[in-house]
Amino acid sequence: MSKLIEINDVVKNYQIGTIIVRALRSVTLSIDKNEYVAVMGPSGSGKSTLMNILGCLDTVTKGNYVLNGTDVSKLEDNQLAEIRNKEIGFVFQTFNLLPRYSAHENVMLPLIYAGVAKADRIEMAKQMLDSVGLADRITHKPNELSGGERQRVAIARAMVNKPSIILADEPTGNLDSKTSVDIMKLLDKIHSDGNTVILVTHEEDIARHAKRIVRLMDGQISSDEIKN
Repeated sequence: MSKLIEINDVVKNYQIGTIIVRALRSVTLSIDKNEYVAVMGPSGSGKSTLMNILGCLDTVTKGNYVLNGTDVSKLEDNQLAEIRNKEIGFVFQTFNLLPRYSAHENVMLPLIYAGVAKADRIEMAKQMLDSVGLADRITHKPNELSGGERQRVAIARAMVNKPSIILADEPTGNLDSKTSVDIMKLLDKIHSDGNTVILVTHEEDIARHAKRIVRLMDGQISSDEIKN
């Protein structure tokens, strides 16, 4: 398989007043196209920092990060924004939907930023909402949707640009157990359809959906297990 992600000897430090927090300490990791990877670790382990770097939301202090052949650790902010829109679909615990926009309008947003023509983005967003089972809810605003429906809208928005990676940060953290099962079935299908999925979670039962589990402790990879 071809490499989609390669991070080499990555260090990430934050300065808080006079204190330097060493969030990541010489992390090296590669992920192939169409892998399904869970990143786990306790609070303070560095998993959120790693997610932010993988998602081009933050930059490294030292080392390099190559995403789909591009060394993103050398890019400027505007270039990182372009990479995020093109290469990465985000699914967050808190959904991050715009409250005044309908489900349809929320899903269209990445297409607007990508410069897709209006007629095309209207149809693409409709098709994506249909694919997550929300064809009859496209005009509803977030406060008119259940938590599971909101997360489905977020997944549709993440997928609409056909990104290289779906990066899901605690995607079931705000959902009940039954709805969590439904959302994980949807992420499993996204992977089986040929997409790369990276799942950040602290829940063992959620991580078991992945084919590979990377565990962090104190800013370093403590284990990297591929499931049979």
